[in-house]
Amino acid sequence: MKLFKLLLACACGAALLSLACGGIGKLGSAPPSNTAANTNTSGAAATPSNSSGTAAPETGVEKVKPSPGTGNVQGKVLYNGKPATGIEVKLCEKFNRFFGGCSGQTFTAKTDADGDYVITNVPPASYEGLMARVFDTNDYVFATTGLGGLSTPKYEVAADKTLFVRATNLFKSDLKILNPKAGSKVSAQGLELKWQEYPDAAYYKLSLYPSEASVTSPYIGQRVEAATFALDKPLPKGEYRIEIEAYNDSDQKIAESPDDIKFTATE
Repeated sequence: MKLFKLLLACACGAALLSLACGGIGKLGSAPPSNTAANTNTSGAAATPSNSSGTAAPETGVEKVKPSPGTGNVQGKVLYNGKPATGIEVKLCEKFNRFFGGCSGQTFTAKTDADGDYVITNVPPASYEGLMARVFDTNDYVFATTGLGGLSTPKYEVAADKTLFVRATNLFKSDLKILNPKAGSKVSAQGLELKWQEYPDAAYYKLSLYPSEASVTSPYIGQRVEAATFALDKPLPKGEYRIEIEAYNDSDQKIAESPDDIKFTATE
């Protein structure tokens, strides 16, 4: 069992994470260095940050006034462009994507019928993680910044003020791959990849990540319009991890396949 999954965020302990405000990335599983990373993060509403790595504040209307001497954090959570209700949102004093996850003081809130949340009575300080649970799973999404989405922005909470943050777009990790099967050995010649059509998906992105550092994959972030794709480029022999992402017609990521589906190309 993985310690964390960023889908692409982290609950205290061994929970898995999913990302969606900013670059999305799986905890502990950055794209292999021997392949070109798919840096298109259109599935997530990016949270801007300044040169110091601090999340740039948004503007909005306060739903709740901060208590004297404390601050609030206010935002919205969406899924497939619609408000996500009853979603747990967590603000972490400390956050490490690879080890320990969320630590120090933590503050939580849940979204209302409009997908809005307000984390109240937060002591003024710099906070390292802000995450939203993906419905009733152990997956979270969080805002990231930096090269390859390897770091998270800091959230500066000031006394007697509300920090507004950009909307978080959730995505699920339940897209089912039909071919090849996990652990199978297949011929790369004439291989046709298949997956289950995802509701409201307008298109998909396909990536094949090789396990061997010496192998370069010809398929990273390949856009596919249907739920099937016949390989049209030579695929070197070896083991690969397959990843399929589903996007809606607003270019928002709504789902991806589990990140442990691997197969071996024999020729």
